Amino acid sequence: QVQLVESGGGLVQAGGSLRLSCTASGLTFSLYTMGWFRQAPGKEREFVATITWSGGMTYYADSVKGRFTISRDNAKNTAYLQMNSLKAEDTAVYFCAALQYGTAYVVRERAYEYWGQGTQVTVSS
Repeated sequence: QVQLVESGGGLVQAGGSLRLSCTASGLTFSLYTMGWFRQAPGKEREFVATITWSGGMTYYADSVKGRFTISRDNAKNTAYLQMNSLKAEDTAVYFCAALQYGTAYVVRERAYEYWGQGTQVTVSS
């Protein structure tokens, strides 16, 4: 049984930082490209960032480029999303997702095989 569990969300002031974690179980983590998506109230879920299964490539949405960093530790079966210079518009539920052998440019949520339950990030202005 595959599980992805996000953690690290919370309430932060604008300009602050948070680091989200996504810990996987029930799959061979090192074979999966990991993606982060987010869904703000009243909006559709949108792509945030990906990191390939090898960790060799990353890709970001324009809205977070230069502020967010995706990384992974295959020994810990965990992917991370470091979020700096947070803005009110970053407020959303953040989800991680897994796709076996995906490229870095897979931004369509339907392509991903497994999803976490999400963690809330709230940025106060």
